[in-house]
Amino acid sequence: MIDMDSRLRVAHGIAKTENLASVEVFQILKRRGHPDSPQPMVSNGWGGIDDAMVEIYGVVPECKGRGRPPTIKRPRSDWQYLQVVKNRENGRVVGIKPRVIYGDKDKVVELMGKSTVYVERTHLTMRTFNSRLTRKTLAFSKLLDMYMASAAFDDIIYNIVRLLKSLRVERFNDPIRRWIPRLLQWRLD
Repeated sequence: MIDMDSRLRVAHGIAKTENLASVEVFQILKRRGHPDSPQPMVSNGWGGIDDAMVEIYGVVPECKGRGRPPTIKRPRSDWQYLQVVKNRENGRVVGIKPRVIYGDKDKVVELMGKSTVYVERTHLTMRTFNSRLTRKTLAFSKLLDMYMASAAFDDIIYNIVRLLKSLRVERFNDPIRRWIPRLLQWRLD
């Protein structure tokens, strides 16, 4: 999972299915600073992100009167989740369709936009720099522990060492140096 503002990788999930990986990501987010509700998010149409959100952050409604009390978790009204579904013809993207899963449609689209480009760019960077993700190479990980260690190491390098050009700030009064890097304040606790 990537933070929209800082473009840092905040969590990753490695499991046999995308549903289990999504559950793992939301458990990490819950431990790292979102204990009550998930952050606003955008994704593609794949995976079970909406099911994982309900499983980790959902609430069982209160019993109102007679009958059997509810036991199934439900989503909260303050969640914001947008899926961007790509329409393809002959392997090429011909259009996108935003689909709001949770939240008010206009507010969610305005807040998050209609694109997942920065996520796809990060995935390409990850596949390029981590050879354990490429099949049919000598570095391909057959052991899950080795793959998890290489993914964690790749996240550390991406977040701390690499400079992200998408976080630059434009300077209007300097004709020589138009862009400067945005400095992030880091604290290691």
